[in-house]
Amino acid sequence: MQVFIVSACLAGVRCRYDGESNEIPGIRKMVEEGKAIAVCPELLGGLSKPRPCCELIQRKNGTIQVLNKESEDQTAEFQSGAQKTLAIARILDARIAILKQRSPSCGCGKIYDGTFSGKIISGNGITAALLLSNGIQVYSEENIPAALIQNE
Repeated sequence: MQVFIVSACLAGVRCRYDGESNEIPGIRKMVEEGKAIAVCPELLGGLSKPRPCCELIQRKNGTIQVLNKESEDQTAEFQSGAQKTLAIARILDARIAILKQRSPSCGCGKIYDGTFSGKIISGNGITAALLLSNGIQVYSEENIPAALIQNE
C-alpha cells in the first residue's frame, strides 16, 4: 500500500503558527486509516506553537531565508524540519506528499512574498522544494487529484 506524507495541519493537528489547523476531513481520514503520515516540518525543526508568523524571502543573490514577523532568522529550523520530513518520507518510501499551500515550509507553487503583506508569488516552501528535488511528487490541498482523496 502506498503511504503519503501530509501536512499535519491538514489532518487536523493544531500546529499552525497560530496554534490552529487547516483540517480537511478527507486528509484526516487518510491518516486515521493509516494511508498517510502527518508531519509538521516546522515543529520537527524545533519551532514552538504558537509562534510568530514566518515568510520565505528569496534574496537577489539566490539564497533563501525564512524570517518571522519580528525579523528573527528561522532558516535553520525550517531546513532542519525539511530534512527530517525527507527522512520520514524515505523510511516510508513515500512518493507523494500533500502539503499546505502558501506555507514557507510546505507551499508548493504558491508562497507569500516575504513582506507580510498577504501578497502571493510563485515559489515553493523549503520542505516542498526538498521533497520535489528528491523525486517526491508534491500536491497542495488546492490541487489534490480526486483519485488520491475522498473529501467527505
